[in-house]
Amino acid sequence: MIALHARLTSHPLAITTWLTPHFVNTAPAVGAHTNYQLPITNYSLLITYYLLLMTSEVKAVSGRGIPLVGNDIDTDRIIPARFLRCVTFDGLGEHAFEDDRKALAGKHPFDQPQYQGANILVVNHNFGCGSSREHAPQAISKWGIKALVGESFAEIFFGNCVAMGIPCVTLDGETIKELQELLTNNPQAEVSISLETMQVLCGNFSAPIVINKGARNMFISGTWDACGQLVANADKIRKTATQLPYVSWSNLAAG
Repeated sequence: MIALHARLTSHPLAITTWLTPHFVNTAPAVGAHTNYQLPITNYSLLITYYLLLMTSEVKAVSGRGIPLVGNDIDTDRIIPARFLRCVTFDGLGEHAFEDDRKALAGKHPFDQPQYQGANILVVNHNFGCGSSREHAPQAISKWGIKALVGESFAEIFFGNCVAMGIPCVTLDGETIKELQELLTNNPQAEVSISLETMQVLCGNFSAPIVINKGARNMFISGTWDACGQLVANADKIRKTATQLPYVSWSNLAAG
């Protein structure tokens, strides 16, 4: 509860004056941690405002880039099928491109020290083709990738990335090659992707990016986050549920 209050009261939207009166400081002693307690009737109030601040909007991604050269890199290369038996996606990141990395014996970009900590993957044509496994974008995400720039992406892979909040933007082949060469020569270069200005920047390099309008709008508005939408509209969902006859029947049966 202390962490929630701290997050809320430090937010730039400045709702401190509204929210703080709902808390009671029970530890005013000097040197003691402030112990905020919220009356049980106000828990929903806190959660509502917390959710408002935990926005899902993705308007820009910045960080270092990692070039991965090659067309038609399929999902089985991204995460081999033997790892699909996992119960959760936790730990998949360390196995991203596992077979390719073993074959290249440390020369794969995901193993090279200069690219550790990079979060923007720069790829070529038809990236993510093959099977529809969600494990592929999950593995890339767990490794640390937050956005992809490429010539083109397989449709299902692209859709899975949108559902995870990972923008996949495109450039023409020659521009992708230029950006990959730039990152090969300068791995520490900062890359910035803006979905508002529709530009990718890297030092003196700049280029217009492309992403379909629907996906762009979902990222900018935060509506890509289906789970977040469900939580944010919980009251509406409950209200609708009470109006569904088959829900009422199940309640009668249970009674």
